[in-house]
Amino acid sequence: MKNYDVIIIGAGAAGILASISAAKNGANVLLLEKMSKEARKMLISGKGRCNITNTAYQSEFYKKIHPKPKFLKHAFSKFFSKDILDLLQENGLKTKEERGGRVFPESDKAADVVYTLLKIAKQYKVEIKKNTKVEGIITEDKTVKGVKININSNVEIIYSQNVILCTGGKSYPATGSTGDGFVFAKKLGHSITELRPALVPLITEGNIAEKLQGLSLKNSNVSIWVNNKRLYSEFGELMFAHYGLTGPVILTLSKFAIDAFDKKNDVQISIDLKPALDEQKLDNRLQRELNENGKKQIRNVMKNLLPSKLIPIILELANIDQYKECNQISGKERKKLRVLLKDLRFKLSGHRSYKEAIVTAGGVSTNEIDGKTMMSKIIKNLYFAGEVIDLDAETGGFNFQIAFSTGWLAGKSCVIK
Repeated sequence: MKNYDVIIIGAGAAGILASISAAKNGANVLLLEKMSKEARKMLISGKGRCNITNTAYQSEFYKKIHPKPKFLKHAFSKFFSKDILDLLQENGLKTKEERGGRVFPESDKAADVVYTLLKIAKQYKVEIKKNTKVEGIITEDKTVKGVKININSNVEIIYSQNVILCTGGKSYPATGSTGDGFVFAKKLGHSITELRPALVPLITEGNIAEKLQGLSLKNSNVSIWVNNKRLYSEFGELMFAHYGLTGPVILTLSKFAIDAFDKKNDVQISIDLKPALDEQKLDNRLQRELNENGKKQIRNVMKNLLPSKLIPIILELANIDQYKECNQISGKERKKLRVLLKDLRFKLSGHRSYKEAIVTAGGVSTNEIDGKTMMSKIIKNLYFAGEVIDLDAETGGFNFQIAFSTGWLAGKSCVIK
């Protein structure tokens, strides 16, 4: 049986970068993938566009990453956003920067990113085996010796001096991310921080979200309230769905909402529909609209303030007849409207499953990984990269950069010790 310098389990973002890094430094590399195609999660990311990275400074990255962002300080110093973009551009992939520093392929095709990375891996003679299920990591005296694989029901042992675990999390299981790496790591003595979906849509009580299904709000301020205390707020875009709420701002806040909800706390989502106006300015605006349109029905005047689909909902919640004329609206009713426009509340009843979660929160504890090499502190020559580690970030290209940086460092560390 052939020996390898490095075996990498999982051909996703972290695994492919780890293979390039190790091979570039002279290693004989085998990249194993249990699915029939590499990087399936990358292919569907960003609605098929792949948000490669973000141009923000490292200091901004740390604000977007949980729970221990400074663990990545060395990895980011060795391979960061400019490095992945240079690598791709040097190999023919053109990229573009969009709002918020998000970087996408110019073609808007995630497949072009994957193709380019695999092309680079093949240039460095990385051997890739697909449809190959890893059944375990072989160790002796707490040192890596190889892996046990299963190809078409044939079990084999492949030997290697180094193994990098890049199996991803549990989100989007159809892409192959089914949590295998957590099982391998735990069997070898590693602690796994509680796993839960992150960047996932939220389920709300009642039928208001369902009535608003498909409506997108681009400039809203959204807050999480836990046991009647406001804890977190984000400004941005959200969308109503038949089950509740989704969209970038909801996905960003979902981690905090889930953490609180799982502790049996009362969790509510508050949407400020008029974030540019404080209470007094909004009240002045309402008064002006009502005074200038006295004979018009309130439902028609509310079009100056809200999307059409939202108007009957707000009026119903305020107990105002939508056919009522503006000059008949009382001060008490105006106050109800003002309150709803600044604080439209939804009680949280749960969250969608791993099938819809962009990433997994939790994973192999960073306390048990050397941040300067990505090597296990428990098993010699076992390395970790990507989502399998207890690190997750907000949307905007930050999660892919974690995968690229940790993968690159792990691959290099296998060779240069």
